[in-house]
Amino acid sequence: MSPLAALHADLARLSQQDRRRALAPRRGVDFSSNDYLGLAGSARLRGAVAAALDRGVAVGSGGSRLLRGNAPEHEALEAAAARFFGTAAALFFASGFAANAALFATLPQRGDLIVHDALIHASAHEGMRLGRAACVAAAHNDAGAVEDAIVRWRRDGGTGTAWIAVESLYSMDGDRAPLAALAEVADRHDAVLLIDEAHATGVFGPDGRGLAAGLDGRDNVITLRTCGKALGCEGALVCGPAVACDFLVNRGRGFIFSTAPSPLMACAVEAALRIVADEPDRRARLWARVAAADALLAPVGVAVTGSQIMTLPVGDDGAAMAIAAAVQAAGYDVRGIRPPTVPAGTARLRISLTLNVEEPDIAGLADILREVRA
Repeated sequence: MSPLAALHADLARLSQQDRRRALAPRRGVDFSSNDYLGLAGSARLRGAVAAALDRGVAVGSGGSRLLRGNAPEHEALEAAAARFFGTAAALFFASGFAANAALFATLPQRGDLIVHDALIHASAHEGMRLGRAACVAAAHNDAGAVEDAIVRWRRDGGTGTAWIAVESLYSMDGDRAPLAALAEVADRHDAVLLIDEAHATGVFGPDGRGLAAGLDGRDNVITLRTCGKALGCEGALVCGPAVACDFLVNRGRGFIFSTAPSPLMACAVEAALRIVADEPDRRARLWARVAAADALLAPVGVAVTGSQIMTLPVGDDGAAMAIAAAVQAAGYDVRGIRPPTVPAGTARLRISLTLNVEEPDIAGLADILREVRA
């Protein structure tokens, strides 16, 4: 028997269930990426990278940040990000998944409690799995449920720190967390509020500083700013009190033992922060796309969310994937989303609005959705 027989068997089961994943090249009009502001291929971002190369910035870092991998470009980005978001410090990671996993595995301590939104990202679950703190899920976007969980824990003898973990804008639903109410809960219970701003950074808030812009700078708020979505780059920034970033440098195994991100990418992210502040027209044009999509797609069953992320609820897994396949065949890159990415019975099409599409593209998508669902 092959030593990898268990892997072969698991992949075979996935194939039988029509759930086996495979990589495929990009095709069709972009209604699935997170490149919300169209920065990934923008001339200004390419120019910033070219200028960095011309002045000798290295492509690779050559080591971890605590060895020789700590480049001036990393430190310049972190200082710029702290200024931009209004926090005491920032720490650059190679990806949002790596940053979330390190954050949840490192900062909450044994005897603490993490109360997380029921729909929080898989990267947070990975960090919680690796961490020491107890964890409990709270009903989605329900600040009262979060508070109830903390009160029960205290009543049962919990004496550590409570950590409240949410996304500000949920990537599969397009809805927003009640951040003001959650901040009040955190204040009442001496808790720390962890906010994943992955899909809000660059799109919402003054100068694109996100939905948590009014909370940054508090000593009980830590935010994660993904750089691979609206910022058009790679990596992620943990922003918050200096002690949190210092603790990750000293205790975060995912930071300590990882090769540092490319110094060239640090330059790109710093340039992206300048672009989102300097070019508010990008956000204005994105919101015009969202308004057009609301008008054109709502009549064919797409849920209006008030954000650049929209969904077409289907429910049945097979039906959702069949509709997605028909839409893709017509030249529109819309993906079907099914469990375990979303809860059972909530399969849907996820539609992402970016500056990579124009209003005629949105109208064309509405036409094909109307046709395949007729």
